[in-house]
Amino acid sequence: MLQIAFIRENQEKVIQALAKRNLDAKAMVEEVVALDEKRRATQVELDNILAESNKLSKDIGELMKGGEKAKAEILKEKTVALKEKSKELTEVLNTVSDQMIHELYKLPNMPADVVPEGKSADDNETVFEEGAIPVLHEGAMPHWELAKKYDIIDFELGTKISGAGFPVYKGKGARLQRALISYFLDKNTDAGYKEYQVPHLINEASGYGTGQLPDKEGQMYHVGIDDLYLIPTAEVPVTNMFRDVILQESELPVMCTGYTPCFRREAGSYGAHVRGLNRLHQFDKVEIVRIEHPEKSYEALEGMVEHVKTLLQELKLPYRILRLCGGDMGFTSALTYDFEVFSTAQDRWLEISSVSNFETFQANRLKLRFRDKDGKNHLAHTLNGSSLALPRVLAGILENYQTPEGIVIPEVLRPYTGFDIIN
Repeated sequence: MLQIAFIRENQEKVIQALAKRNLDAKAMVEEVVALDEKRRATQVELDNILAESNKLSKDIGELMKGGEKAKAEILKEKTVALKEKSKELTEVLNTVSDQMIHELYKLPNMPADVVPEGKSADDNETVFEEGAIPVLHEGAMPHWELAKKYDIIDFELGTKISGAGFPVYKGKGARLQRALISYFLDKNTDAGYKEYQVPHLINEASGYGTGQLPDKEGQMYHVGIDDLYLIPTAEVPVTNMFRDVILQESELPVMCTGYTPCFRREAGSYGAHVRGLNRLHQFDKVEIVRIEHPEKSYEALEGMVEHVKTLLQELKLPYRILRLCGGDMGFTSALTYDFEVFSTAQDRWLEISSVSNFETFQANRLKLRFRDKDGKNHLAHTLNGSSLALPRVLAGILENYQTPEGIVIPEVLRPYTGFDIIN
């Protein structure tokens, strides 16, 4: 959530920055500022009445001590009227404050200066590319056909149990999935990230805290009777561990990693590009989350990008990194880098990671702060990244490592799988 003080003092700057997202935010910003002005005016009026009421209470005490009961009674009548007025103003203040927060929730984060202009994924900038695209043998298959041939992923069985988008991993397919999770977690912890196991269901406050609500409410599975949401990513419960927390500056950076299944409704998804593992309702992902000092968050973002690079380099998968344009960025992000792996059998790039800096946007919602050496509190910066999302990594391995004899396992994963080929 953008800070109201910043919006108030930089209205035109905010409007121009959000225009990079192809959003005309003028009316929204003006509404927020108008509500803020009303809120502050009401607060001043309320404070004045409370101050007057406190003064009258002291005067009444003095009059009672002096035996001037009649005068004291007159002042008591005034305090009753002031209390009634203060009650009315408190109700107005609460209503206006709620309205202002509601409007603030509608405003996305301001893109960083380096975010390119653009309306869609077609306008994203390729900033890095590495790895040779393999030449496959004649008769090479997409991963969904390989999964059936080697009986390692059963999409039909998942449809029977739950519905489309809920695959069942079998045998060596399940082992390979588990191997990837363990490998990613080990690499993350070796890099200094502390591992957490977190709940897979969150409450509404957690959804608002990291910005999934109200922006992505239609994409989340909701357990109505308990008013809980299935998590779309480990970022949500991990980051919310620090909601309403004041850290010491010396505790920064905080570095966390965790594996969770992720659940997304993916409403409206259809077509050839959602076949197989390309787009699922339930999938596994390992996440990294950082809480940083504002002066160091962009250096940390580059470090996270380099870390994800090492995973793909060791897996020896061809990949590229994109800097997302304003029109393709997530609601909460100030700057996002997407990693894509090349699927040789499908002849297309598949997104396998997003690494983002949210600056103070999430921290403002979370009330996540740090106390500096002078005892002053400041909003922290939050960052997160996939390291990595498994379905499309797995798809890339199955397709790019296929041979006439079977699917070769990347060397770095063999200590985890216990086998070197699926055949």
